[in-house]
Amino acid sequence: MTSLLLRSQTKDVFCKLCCVRVSRYKTTQAIREEPKHASHTEATLYVHWPYCARRCTYCNFNKYISKSVEHSRMADCLKKETSTLLQLSGVSQIKSIFFGGGTPSLALPSTIEKVIGTVKGHVTFSERSEVTMEANPTHLETGKLRDFHEAGVNRLSIGIQALNSEDLKILGRDHSVTEALKCVEEAKYIFPGRVSVDLIFGRPGQTVEAWRKELQEVTGMGVNHVSLYQLTLERGTQLFKWVESGQISLPDNETMADMYIAAVEILQEHGLDRYEVSNFSKKGSESEHNQAYWQGSQYIGVGPGAHGRFIPTNVNQSEGDELVREARIQTLEPDNWMFEVEKYGHATRKIVKLSVKNRLEELICLGLRTRGGIANQTWENLAGKSLLQSFGSSERCAQLIEDGLLYLDHSGIRATCKGIIILDSIIPHLLYTLDQEWKQEGVT
Repeated sequence: MTSLLLRSQTKDVFCKLCCVRVSRYKTTQAIREEPKHASHTEATLYVHWPYCARRCTYCNFNKYISKSVEHSRMADCLKKETSTLLQLSGVSQIKSIFFGGGTPSLALPSTIEKVIGTVKGHVTFSERSEVTMEANPTHLETGKLRDFHEAGVNRLSIGIQALNSEDLKILGRDHSVTEALKCVEEAKYIFPGRVSVDLIFGRPGQTVEAWRKELQEVTGMGVNHVSLYQLTLERGTQLFKWVESGQISLPDNETMADMYIAAVEILQEHGLDRYEVSNFSKKGSESEHNQAYWQGSQYIGVGPGAHGRFIPTNVNQSEGDELVREARIQTLEPDNWMFEVEKYGHATRKIVKLSVKNRLEELICLGLRTRGGIANQTWENLAGKSLLQSFGSSERCAQLIEDGLLYLDHSGIRATCKGIIILDSIIPHLLYTLDQEWKQEGVT
């Protein structure tokens, strides 16, 4: 069976697409402009806290180990960049905030509060809006949960990763199974109905039977949301070196696939339905923030290495000028990032203008990961034509539909239960079809 497309939700897809510099695509008639919709006044906010207590053996994310974090300076810079980018985006409402990392539960609660306060001082932000923070379940961080709640966090994503002590050591985690269980119980009391746990499967030596047992333990926790991540080897990590040297080995692709199928079955049996390839929740407990990513909505990225997607407001822009969404990447290294924010108000290191075709490609890569797929109205608003017009005459798509991997009708396009397991085999066909259509229309 083809390997699963289960790597870290949105981050990897955004990074790969954003790091490709693109030019504006032109039709034979005119530049394709960003359609004007009310959604341009709304966005979500991602805030990156770059520091960790230690580096996990499998992780290659933008994170830094520091024993002397300048908390006050970091807080001031996060506030300043949030303020600058909110003004630059021109949005009037932030729909959700997500504090990721790194390990944001190592930040001071006052830092979280200051960022939220900055948002409220510039745009509309409802008290009921989702504010998620990622947290490690160490004793130290669990003790700060109530303070984070008082600072404005109302949803917690806990990185328990495994309920096996030996596996936690191999992964380089700095918490114990006992600490993880205590953290979940404390979080359920402080954030009722809004607790998510992260799990990694495909760990060295892991069997399907052991994974099924672990999932039963997880469902017994009574959480409303579970995120699954297939362990993958990232060059430069300690885990990669161990596998390359033959010290340890990961399960094969067939076993990985069996683990994923087992997870779907067990989680759904306990009321946690799959609403995205890697995410399962009870009804009404889906992550509002992540759904905005998958639906192609605007988002603002603040902090070292953060990514954003929004249409900037240009004071020199005249009436009728085209609206172009930009992919923005902030400076990676924290010290350099702080220096640039203090000097310029923000530390955007790279800007890539996204054509309509780029937007559609992202929508395919992300939207098909979800239970609902891509709505026809969403596609039509951007492409100027329906999904049936774009893919209905494609022989490749027809074959995918005949094979029971894809649904396509007037309401939208989505992967079947069979198809969602092998999305990495389906998506290239759709991207190819889109590319051919674009060429036929004379896009250069």
